[in-house]
Amino acid sequence: MENLYRNSIPRLLIIVPCYNEEEVLPETINRLAEQINLLKQQQLVSVGNILLVDDGSTDGTWQIIESHAQQKREVAGLKLVHNSGHQQALWAGLEYAADRSDVTISIDADLQDDIQVIPQMLTYYLQGIDIVYGIRKERKTDTFLKRSSAQLFYKLMNGLTGNVIYNHADFRLISNRALRALLQYPERNLFLRGLVSSLGFPSAMVYYDRQKRQAGKSKYPLCKMLSFAADGITSFSVRPLQGIVLLGLLFILVSVGVIIYAIVVYWEGETIPGWTSLLVSLWLIGGSMMTAIGIIGEYIGKIYKEVKKRPRYLVDKSTKWKDNNVEERSDSDSSSDL
Repeated sequence: MENLYRNSIPRLLIIVPCYNEEEVLPETINRLAEQINLLKQQQLVSVGNILLVDDGSTDGTWQIIESHAQQKREVAGLKLVHNSGHQQALWAGLEYAADRSDVTISIDADLQDDIQVIPQMLTYYLQGIDIVYGIRKERKTDTFLKRSSAQLFYKLMNGLTGNVIYNHADFRLISNRALRALLQYPERNLFLRGLVSSLGFPSAMVYYDRQKRQAGKSKYPLCKMLSFAADGITSFSVRPLQGIVLLGLLFILVSVGVIIYAIVVYWEGETIPGWTSLLVSLWLIGGSMMTAIGIIGEYIGKIYKEVKKRPRYLVDKSTKWKDNNVEERSDSDSSSDL
């Protein structure tokens, strides 16, 4: 049955999370539509569609999506009530895709990721691969700060979890069976780069050169990148908590050494008030305790969010989309269970 499934030409859905992308979105839609036509000509897909997920944009992003959905049969849009975050918007698209495609590709709206490798991704899929990761060859187009912080992030995540692929963001192909397995994960604190790589399905990689952004500004400044990194670490690893334990043991060993030193000095009658050592010790221990409390608080906060089980996102409206393989949806659908 699996061989028959892979020998058939799949239905493709490309998911594009969008947030205030009115400047670049028309070009993105046109280029993706052209790519889908090429894929059909190459008989790599039987049906190709584009789902644009508007993550609560405040500019004209949704109006552009609606306009293109009326003009192009393969384009559909999903508008979230408010800005839920890139990972939640991507998850909304993935849930939408589960019953509407055989294979899904996610890509950012700025198309800095190279769509020319999509045929290679689909070729891997037809060979039986369930997950294909898009990997950047290098980071020459990044600033020194962004390149350094990104490299530090990947090294740190690999050291803590071992499940993050270096220089891979959210440009990936995932088969329907792998997608359905992914959707079984119930957590609200999403870090899809870690979750997808932890699934264990057959995977492959394609490499590409990342392009410069054609228009608009990046929606991931340094502060958001740092916040995303912190979310990824605390959502996918408990090693920071284990590090606190090791730090505590280290301080116990240091304190034992200080006690022994203090007793020896006392018996030798050379007790001198150590203002410097006392000051350094207080600041070191105090700072370490505050850091430990902060890390523990971050995990408790995530537990708090998980326990409440609030919806990951809420749908405001969607465009009507109907062809031979995709059922029509109503604009009035406002649930988070697509």
